[in-house]
Amino acid sequence: MSPKDYPLEQLMRIKKNRYEQAILELEKRKEELAKEEASLLEKEKARDEVLRHKGEKLQQLRRELDEGTTTDKITQMKNYLTVVEENLAEEEKKVDRQKTVVTQKTEEVAKAKELVLFREKDLEKLREHKKIWTIEEKYQMGQQEAKEQDELGSSAHTLKKIAKRKRSQ
Repeated sequence: MSPKDYPLEQLMRIKKNRYEQAILELEKRKEELAKEEASLLEKEKARDEVLRHKGEKLQQLRRELDEGTTTDKITQMKNYLTVVEENLAEEEKKVDRQKTVVTQKTEEVAKAKELVLFREKDLEKLREHKKIWTIEEKYQMGQQEAKEQDELGSSAHTLKKIAKRKRSQ
């Protein structure tokens, strides 16, 4: 007697496919997160550069004030510092927006991880079911074979009895 095919084999293939797709999605999300984090670092460097530039210009203004210079030059330097501060504020906004994007991507990675775990558990449940089903199926096949052997043995015994009676008569 040949073993039966697992009745949920198609479902198992579907669940395995979904699990593999979830892993691919997780990898995609991780790559996106890495790109966004790299972008955040670049924006932070740009902001830090503007901040450093502002500090240099403030020091330059202080030196000019200490040395004593014309009012026009001081006004010009203050106006330039205002422009630098606006640039700094703009860079800060870019960094804040990028931090928001990174946070969003981090949440997407977490959701993708949860989905992978869920799909893995789902697939593992089905694998466990298949193991149990296979054991039960083997047991039932053994029982069926034992029953058939008993019937064959009983038939053989009955035939021997009949043959013995015919010989004795």
